[in-house]
Amino acid sequence: MASESSVPPCCAASRPASEPRPVALSAPPARGDRPLKGMILLEGGVFRMGNEDELANPFDGEGPVREVKVAPFRIDPTTVTNAQFARFVKETGYVTEAERFGWSYVFHLRLPPEVAANTPAPDGTPWWRAVEGACWRAPEGPGSDVRRSQKHPVVHVSWNDAAAYAAWAGKRLPTETEWEFAARGGLDQAVYPWGDELFPRGQRRCNIWQGQGVFPDHHDGVPGPVAADSYRPNAYGLYNTVGNVWEWCDGWFDEARDRRSMRGGSFLCDDSYCNRYRVAARTANTPDSSSGNTGFRCAADA
Repeated sequence: MASESSVPPCCAASRPASEPRPVALSAPPARGDRPLKGMILLEGGVFRMGNEDELANPFDGEGPVREVKVAPFRIDPTTVTNAQFARFVKETGYVTEAERFGWSYVFHLRLPPEVAANTPAPDGTPWWRAVEGACWRAPEGPGSDVRRSQKHPVVHVSWNDAAAYAAWAGKRLPTETEWEFAARGGLDQAVYPWGDELFPRGQRRCNIWQGQGVFPDHHDGVPGPVAADSYRPNAYGLYNTVGNVWEWCDGWFDEARDRRSMRGGSFLCDDSYCNRYRVAARTANTPDSSSGNTGFRCAADA
């Protein structure tokens, strides 16, 4: 596994370790024994996990390719949406970490130029801005909202927020092994959930950096999440397992045990910077970090 010092910055930024931490909230109550409607039951089995060819990022710990056995489990077809997260907040009164810290990271092209120019950027990932008031319900800060994006993935949620939602829903976050097994859709060592070609027959199959411009300054339009059920699902019925938003997983990235694993890439992924929109790709962030390109989907025991 990769060590923290060897992992180059990806398209996510970490909350500064020096910032005072808010008081931890008590866990929200679970909903009880409600049926896990809409989840996909996967029978498990043995598959080849990981990647060690020229596409692998050498510091990410993708390899070696190894055979892994997966027990049966259930997984959501999409990432958790704004509408679903709003129900959780309404029923429990939960307050996300971004709201308690008072800010979260917003990609600079999603802000008015004058705001982006006058908002602090973190070292190493200058395309992010630490926007006061940015949170899941106000993705670009004060004045923004999610009223027109109820079916979009909830973002600006930390790993701790995602785990709290999953527990309330009677579910959990998927392990990295479960996530990759489900994302592959039964294909052996394919680069993407649909095969090895990024745009088969010229068709766009995922939400990644678009156009002729180079990340992070030139994009055809305004980069951002799309509805959680956009594009074709893979053969197992899962949507957007690559691109759109990074997905928190239930596991530590490496032996340092200070960052949680994330899978799938996001709308910011571009091969001019990184190519982490592959099913074997992985990255990490601290459990209390949040940004406008990170969400999650839930899993459950079968």
